[in-house]
Amino acid sequence: MITAPLARRTGRRLLIAAVLGMLLLASSSLYGQSSPSATVSASAAPAGRVVLADSSVNTGNATHFDGLGSPYGGCGVPQTNLESQDFVALNVWDTPGDYAGQPTPRPVPSSDADKMGPFDNGHNCGRWVRVTIGDYCTGTNDGAAGQAFCRNGNWTSDKYNGATLDMLVADSCGDTNAWCRDDPYHLDLATHSLNTFQLGGRPVADMYPDRWNNRHISWSYIPAPGYSGDISIGFVQNAATWWPTIDVTHLPNGIHAVEYYDGSAWVSAGMVSDLGQQYTIGPNSTGGSRYTVRVRDVDGKLVQGGRTYTFALPSSCTSGCTQPYTAVGYTTGDAGSGSLDAPTNLAVTATSAGSVSLSWNASSGASGYDVYRDGQPVGSATGTSFTDTGLSPSTSYTYTVKAHDSSGGTSAASNSVSATTQTSTGGGGTDSGCTATTKLVNSWSGGFTAEVTLTNTGTSTSKGWRLGWNWPGSQKVTTAWSATLTQSGSSVTASNVDYNSAIPPAGRTTFGFNATGDSSGLPGHPVCTLN
Repeated sequence: MITAPLARRTGRRLLIAAVLGMLLLASSSLYGQSSPSATVSASAAPAGRVVLADSSVNTGNATHFDGLGSPYGGCGVPQTNLESQDFVALNVWDTPGDYAGQPTPRPVPSSDADKMGPFDNGHNCGRWVRVTIGDYCTGTNDGAAGQAFCRNGNWTSDKYNGATLDMLVADSCGDTNAWCRDDPYHLDLATHSLNTFQLGGRPVADMYPDRWNNRHISWSYIPAPGYSGDISIGFVQNAATWWPTIDVTHLPNGIHAVEYYDGSAWVSAGMVSDLGQQYTIGPNSTGGSRYTVRVRDVDGKLVQGGRTYTFALPSSCTSGCTQPYTAVGYTTGDAGSGSLDAPTNLAVTATSAGSVSLSWNASSGASGYDVYRDGQPVGSATGTSFTDTGLSPSTSYTYTVKAHDSSGGTSAASNSVSATTQTSTGGGGTDSGCTATTKLVNSWSGGFTAEVTLTNTGTSTSKGWRLGWNWPGSQKVTTAWSATLTQSGSSVTASNVDYNSAIPPAGRTTFGFNATGDSSGLPGHPVCTLN
């Protein structure tokens, strides 16, 4: 028997140029030897590339290696910060018969997609695989270029067959040997994990080194076993406000994207080369050092139902983080089902003694919206506005809105807004017997003219009327006609004058005003009350 040598791995460092002309983080020693495909022949290298199926059980050869490079493995995470020390490397390339040092650039360009191994430019990083021990080779299984596996011998089963271990994808494999280039389902396993494979509920203990010889294994992707808790986030070496780059670990089902909130919209973060768990994000505001992110898994779903994670650059990283990994704590945002973006720019558009009117920006794909008052649902809307009625005068309320789609998916909550209802008018009831609509008549730089029409929807003639709204910005009423308008802060109240206090059933009255500011803050339906 010839014992195969320890799989040797090729190191490389990825240099990243930061803004301001600073040369930042040397990204990692990328070790490797692995490669994916259909069941591998026991006696000869496979010819041609076979596409790896996520749900399939795959059979190949397994080698082993001592540990990740320093400071980072091929997925961009330091070994000490992995959630498991049972880890594997996946093949960067699938190039049977081609053992060149770099058959393609890294990341592998789309024009060479047929040469891509299961590392998939880092997109399988952070996933878990369930590995099962297979047959032992009685001959030579050394991965020599152009040579068959298990030469001058046979594959045979022994007492270790069927031992299993769940292992984390943490590295990439790009060596110039037959394992990494000819064997599409090859895995490179952490050496210290070999004797911890479980059989009958116990570690095998003595499989390595005497009964190893780079055995057959079978494996498949699985969700993170026994997952609990939440993701972990840390800034990488040399991360700073001008290069806010993070590692994301402890994932329930891998990672395919990180998105950050720039204060107005969600933006896709860029992966650092093919380091699949390392992303450069952006701040909540220009030049800021606070960040909000969300993460998508291998199925494109937002993890934890769309939960958001907000954190700050630590003070120790003001001039650049000095450690390979600087962990950060975070606060989480409300989680929906992950299928929709949260509504944005929720604002109070009007208040009365018994009602609050709201508006917000639409969420793409939403079929409707659910409105929450002080954390409890109070109604739904198909559009982007809602009036909450039956409230108490002179009382403060807080609102949020969630989007939903036709299949039952929900978004995270919008921003929250607070509103205080007006003092009771003491007339013929709150929010009864009328509707009000607005119309933009004219606008110019810095101001506009608007018209409001109030309709009596009740069964008796009014003795007076009142309506109001809240500006979302710095708008201010300057003049008015056919009504008395007062403004306090952003709150505007309009009431009748003598000649238009009496409105018969189905009758209407109109008044107008001029205001400074942006006309987009004009509410569509101010809340009205008849006396």
